[in-house]
Amino acid sequence: MISFKNRTNQLELLDAPNIPTKDLYQNLKELHTINSLLGGYNVMIKGIERLLKDVPPNKEIKILDIGSGGGDTLKVIHRKLSKKYNLKLYGVDLKKDCIDYASENCKKYDITFILSDYRDLIDQELEFDIVVSSLFCHHLTNHDLVNLFQWMHTHAKIGAVVNDLHRHPLAYYSIQWLTKLISKSYLVKNDAPLSVARSFKRNDFSRYLKEANITKHRLTWFWAFRWLLTFNGKNND
Repeated sequence: MISFKNRTNQLELLDAPNIPTKDLYQNLKELHTINSLLGGYNVMIKGIERLLKDVPPNKEIKILDIGSGGGDTLKVIHRKLSKKYNLKLYGVDLKKDCIDYASENCKKYDITFILSDYRDLIDQELEFDIVVSSLFCHHLTNHDLVNLFQWMHTHAKIGAVVNDLHRHPLAYYSIQWLTKLISKSYLVKNDAPLSVARSFKRNDFSRYLKEANITKHRLTWFWAFRWLLTFNGKNND
């Protein structure tokens, strides 16, 4: 039986180091479809617009997506916001196959993808105005989440946006049913409900933010079972 009181520690198949390239690509393609159907991209856009509401349109804004996967989040950001803001978009991921897929997926867009641990980017003298994370946080342990929030708070000049899942029985069983019905990927069928079991309730975020010493933040729930967390950068508090 699944307990929704606490996050499960069971790892997703996607977190394995040596996934066959063809299988990973199918997973990335289907995740884009699910995000589109369930409104995940709209949540991210709302978060970025929340941080940019007082920023003049001609100001250059550098945005980093941590755990950028197939690059679709950055592609949507470019489509939705590049006409209004002067954006420089970056994605970072640990998997070379993800970087290769994203580079091809976004070849028509001015987006830079970097094969790296996000924590090493400052060593490369890269600075960012906004740091975003979409469906990445639930892959991390509680300890690593606190470290991620601290890093985002320290290194995002304007602020950070986190878009992730709500741990709830209806979300779990609905996505389990949906992926059995439409998915051709064993990764998606296994990991989609597990992602919900690894995800968050409101009090989880409150605890992480307190441990990260981030006092000014805004957490909003959106359909379908999405959390939008935004907070300012340390120098913008």
